[in-house]
Amino acid sequence: MADETSSANPPAKPGALLTPLQARIIGFALAFLALVVSGYLIVRLIVGAVDLVALFSNVLWPLITAGIMALVLIPIVELLQTRFKLRRVFAVVVIYGAFLLLASAMLVTVLPPIIRQLLDFITFLPDLWKNAFAYTKEHYPQWSDLVNRYIDNPTVKGIIENLSGEARNIALHAVPSLKAAGTGILSVFGFFTSLAIIPIYLFFFLLSSGDPTRHLGDQLPFLRPTIREDVVFLVKEFIAIVVSFFRGQLIIGLIMGVLLAAGFTIGGLKFGLFIGLMLGVLNIVPYLGTILGLSVALPLAFFQPEGGLDLVLVVIGIFIVVQCIEGWYLTPKIMGQRTGLHPVTIIVAIFFWGTALGGILGMILAIPLTAFFVTAWRLLKRKYLGALSEHPAPSTP
Repeated sequence: MADETSSANPPAKPGALLTPLQARIIGFALAFLALVVSGYLIVRLIVGAVDLVALFSNVLWPLITAGIMALVLIPIVELLQTRFKLRRVFAVVVIYGAFLLLASAMLVTVLPPIIRQLLDFITFLPDLWKNAFAYTKEHYPQWSDLVNRYIDNPTVKGIIENLSGEARNIALHAVPSLKAAGTGILSVFGFFTSLAIIPIYLFFFLLSSGDPTRHLGDQLPFLRPTIREDVVFLVKEFIAIVVSFFRGQLIIGLIMGVLLAAGFTIGGLKFGLFIGLMLGVLNIVPYLGTILGLSVALPLAFFQPEGGLDLVLVVIGIFIVVQCIEGWYLTPKIMGQRTGLHPVTIIVAIFFWGTALGGILGMILAIPLTAFFVTAWRLLKRKYLGALSEHPAPSTP
């Protein structure tokens, strides 16, 4: 037994401080500590980068918006160049002129009824609430009695009165400071300034010709050739995903908005034109238009004048038909399987990137960023982890 113990833990060499077993344990501990510290530094680096992006989001979102629009519109510019033999600057001017004509036509024809229905919808909200309350009181009196009983309770009534009084005092006596008012004015001014500079960014982006990643490899001479090729591949894949996603989502959202607006209007839903078009625009963020559409259109269909269960079924049928057209025809034809993400992954990605990047910018970029990381993981698994699995470590005899 003593011989086995001495062979498993041989004594230290003369002059050595540690035995071989102690040296292995300390080496493992140091390697584990280095791994933990490296992981912590990587996480802190990612968090710092996200915080930096969120801090400069007001500067970045016009640039990112213009860049995405340029990637989507560059094929049209090149088509005008090749088909009509135009110089690139004239092709860009033609696109700007066509956009102005389209915007003017919308201002004259489509926008007035949309604005009118929006204002009517806001005005109708109190009546919608009254209709819902009256319906509940008539058909479900037990719920109405329960709510009234709790409201008539002195304790609950006192809490409601106190909250109402506090809200009234805040509304009457809370005068915003000059600094807060100035900050709000500057924020609004900054937003419109950023919005106005997007066409300028877009104009110069459209003037640049060729692949935007054609010189990327030359700018990375410090990387090994294989890693440089992987970086260039990932950047190209990311740009392709962005172009495919936004170009496809814009077209799909526009078609769905027109179909929903036409269906709601024909079906008799109040404010159908406004609701349908808005839901189509919101479908740029996947599932957002459907969720908000069902939560707005169904109560409106049930409680509007001359509404009811029949109109609710009509609205649900319109939703199902449009979703089938989108899922079975529009998405496969326009976008294909470019992103290849599970619906649950899309929902989680929207909330994650929306929180990480501070709101709507993260929600818009959620799908391309997630698809990019999925592509990077597939490349890593196929090229590096797959190579390791193909060459397993030799077994000890």
